[in-house]
Amino acid sequence: MSQSSNTPYDALEVGQTASYSKTVNERDIQLFAEVSGDHNPVHLDADYAATTMFKERIAHGMFSGALISAAVACELPGPGTIYLGQSMRFTLPVKLGDTLTVRLEILEKLPKFRVRVATRVFNQNDELVVDGEAEILAPRKQQTVELTQLPPIRIG
Repeated sequence: MSQSSNTPYDALEVGQTASYSKTVNERDIQLFAEVSGDHNPVHLDADYAATTMFKERIAHGMFSGALISAAVACELPGPGTIYLGQSMRFTLPVKLGDTLTVRLEILEKLPKFRVRVATRVFNQNDELVVDGEAEILAPRKQQTVELTQLPPIRIG
């Protein structure tokens, strides 16, 4: 099991950064389609996707949003963080095999433990694929938690 420690509100500093990376694979796309119910063929059908402006299958836009959520929940501020809001602008498509890196930056500490966080996602070519900002409720005290490991999931 792995552990994750948070950064409580009092220890957060404007300009503080963290990152989280993941390579998008076939299993991710299938699982995201299953969980979300979004079975748009641009994500799942190579023949259909070839007829679109993308010319190949692309990941769901909100898959990148889910990675932002993981970065906020497990990296900065980390466990105990509560999401209040998220804006996202999708600037480039995400393709299977892309390695995405979420880069977080503390923009502003607001009253009542609220924090504005830049949430930007880049591909392996350092191209911005999602530009966004979150408002979160930061944890009040420092803690380290065990991250739950999920059992293997089979599709089909």
